[in-house]
Amino acid sequence: MTAIANNSAAAPLTIDGVIIDDAELKKRLDKAMFRSRFRAFLLVLPLLLFIVFSFILPIAYFLMQGIYDSSFSSKMPEVTKSLKDWDAVSEPTEEMYAALAADLRVVSANKTIGRVATRVNREFPGSRSLFTSTGRSISKLEAPYKESLVKKKKKWADIRVWQGMKTASRTWTPGYYAAAVDLKLNADGSIDQQVEKRRIHIKLFLRTLKISFLVTLFCVVLGYPIAFLLATLPVRTSNLLLILVLLPFWTSILVRTTAWIAMLQSQGVVNDLLVYFGVTDDGSRYSLIYNQLGTLIAMTHILLPFMVLPLYSVMKGIPPSYMRAAKSLGATNWTAFWRVYAPQTIPGIGAGGILVFIVAIGYYITPALVGGQEGSMISNFIDSHMRQTLNWNLAAALGGVLLFVVLIFYWLYDRIVGIDNMKLG
Repeated sequence: MTAIANNSAAAPLTIDGVIIDDAELKKRLDKAMFRSRFRAFLLVLPLLLFIVFSFILPIAYFLMQGIYDSSFSSKMPEVTKSLKDWDAVSEPTEEMYAALAADLRVVSANKTIGRVATRVNREFPGSRSLFTSTGRSISKLEAPYKESLVKKKKKWADIRVWQGMKTASRTWTPGYYAAAVDLKLNADGSIDQQVEKRRIHIKLFLRTLKISFLVTLFCVVLGYPIAFLLATLPVRTSNLLLILVLLPFWTSILVRTTAWIAMLQSQGVVNDLLVYFGVTDDGSRYSLIYNQLGTLIAMTHILLPFMVLPLYSVMKGIPPSYMRAAKSLGATNWTAFWRVYAPQTIPGIGAGGILVFIVAIGYYITPALVGGQEGSMISNFIDSHMRQTLNWNLAAALGGVLLFVVLIFYWLYDRIVGIDNMKLG
């Protein structure tokens, strides 16, 4: 049993008959707090490990692919070594050709020449066939290798092929991030702007931001009156309407997007209604799909609940007595709403806005189905590089740039509005 002697205000503290001074008491309290925190840490450790291994590490590994690529240097070590001190301007030497021939024999034998050719082809388009065709006959070539290789394929004398190999030989490279913002890494390490026809990523990023901002704006305009109605109606009625707001979450996003394809096409429901009410004639139906308009309509419908729910939760917490008090002091309905009610809903607008914007900026299913070429977003190109061209490095760089843009806007939101002022209810 623990007994505490408290005969007077100055009496020493005793525990189990032992006098405890302040230092010893602090030490025991620290031990107790440490044990308590350690037990709490053990409770959350499984969840922490799950997040680290299933979320953080895969994302970190994927983003690292944007600056790391050993597909050439690991398979062509002799060429990589010979290209290290080359100035990327002078004519390649016989030693460089000999190193190339030696490496081509190895990658042809272990059937990895396709990966090497693909890597160089990213830097100098059209060089893939040069590597694969040379690899099939490399065993027949003899020294001097410069003469033999050029005789076999004249393209080996093109210095641009060697410049492409030098760029590809970099294991850690900023080239993919440069390509993600329409720049090009040269063999000498300098960075220039891409040619006009290959400047597509900046336009896609700007289009993505434009669509995301417009979708967020439309969700605010449409979601605010819906949330206000839900917050002011009787509980029984508002709960019924809230179910209708939540109903889309129980329906596959693919089904909802496909439904918009049926509604927005030239012979769809929307155009039929416009013809029926005389807005347009049957021969001049509107193009509402496979463009930015179709993407905006479908994404606004799909993301609208993400705006309504934060607004509704904030509006529900505003006491109705505030509006009544403002009216009793002589304010009109509009003045009471604009000066008393609306300012209190700003945290809900901020929460819903940042939620919709972040989800919209990374959307790819809906733009891929209803956007066409005009309504595609940067996420569609990331998906294309991962599944079709298999250029994971460029996809990682595009994802890294997109993440950086999102963090910039998040930082701006924190500076202007303040994350502490964001409320979800």
